[in-house]
Amino acid sequence: MHWTTSTLVALAFASPISALIRFQCSQLVVERLDPLVTPGQVPSPHVHQIVGGNSFNATMAPSKDMPGESTCTTCQFSEDFSNYWTAILYFRARNGTYKRVPQRSNAGFDGTTGGGMTVYYMTDPLYDSQPKSKVSAFKPGFRMFVGDINARTKEQAARFRQLTYTCMENAGSREHEVVHFPQKPCSYGIMTSVRFPTCWDGVNLDSPDHMAHMSYPESGTFESAGPCPSTHPVRVSQVLFEVIWDTSKFNDPADWPEDGSQPFVWSFGDPTGYANHADYVFGWKDDSLQKILDTSCYATSCGGKQQSIAEMNKCAGLKKTVDEDIGEDTWLTQLPGGHAAE
Repeated sequence: MHWTTSTLVALAFASPISALIRFQCSQLVVERLDPLVTPGQVPSPHVHQIVGGNSFNATMAPSKDMPGESTCTTCQFSEDFSNYWTAILYFRARNGTYKRVPQRSNAGFDGTTGGGMTVYYMTDPLYDSQPKSKVSAFKPGFRMFVGDINARTKEQAARFRQLTYTCMENAGSREHEVVHFPQKPCSYGIMTSVRFPTCWDGVNLDSPDHMAHMSYPESGTFESAGPCPSTHPVRVSQVLFEVIWDTSKFNDPADWPEDGSQPFVWSFGDPTGYANHADYVFGWKDDSLQKILDTSCYATSCGGKQQSIAEMNKCAGLKKTVDEDIGEDTWLTQLPGGHAAE
């Protein structure tokens, strides 16, 4: 389920919902680093876009003091030094070359460097008029991953139906989500939405696959308001990313494959969209997140220390560790890392 900004505001004032934090983060850096899945590997296998605290680097051990080591953050809440990242989207032209797809800022966040992403932390489904959830903030050292980078079919991606795409006709489009790339040109762009699990085992800050310590509710999705399984009894907030890819620049049918199939591909070579995935490393300062989650608030009315878009943008542009052409201004014969659409 998706909600427009106007719907979110209306619901916030219509019922005493619990905390729903919604904020924007400017793009910190775009490069081949992945300290969660391939820590210390320079470069990592594929390109990511990263937002958040500027202490992001190739290793980021669990003991890392992210608030202490970061000097700024690209996120609107200035005490949020977490890092959030996703793969990068590319357009594959009819001649087989690739070009990076730029991003758009979400509605109300114009001017955000690189388009960035919108981040949500939610304690209850929006339509729950009797919120009763007490959720725990994540702990220092916590991290998680969601998705399957190897999925290429609906069946393989079935356990991650909370990762979706919306073909946007305008800035307010939020309907008709699908779990694969849209199969037609989208006049405004494609929004990817990533919803992380909301039940924690209460013990482990991470796990070998970065997923086993987390679970979705027994009834499948956060929106179902179902109970957590006994193996993962601690309720945490729903973390949601929204990224808008400005695919409008690539809507000329003459550039699409001759058979009419969709031309977009993830930076690791997935042309189906089923392998959508994302990473999260917690880094809020002290108990700043817990204080917000314990209130009844909406979006940027949730208190905390906040900064302007101009201040967020000052933190953007982290010096890259990997020096390579990622197809921002040029056409590539192959994706960075040697990947090809498959």
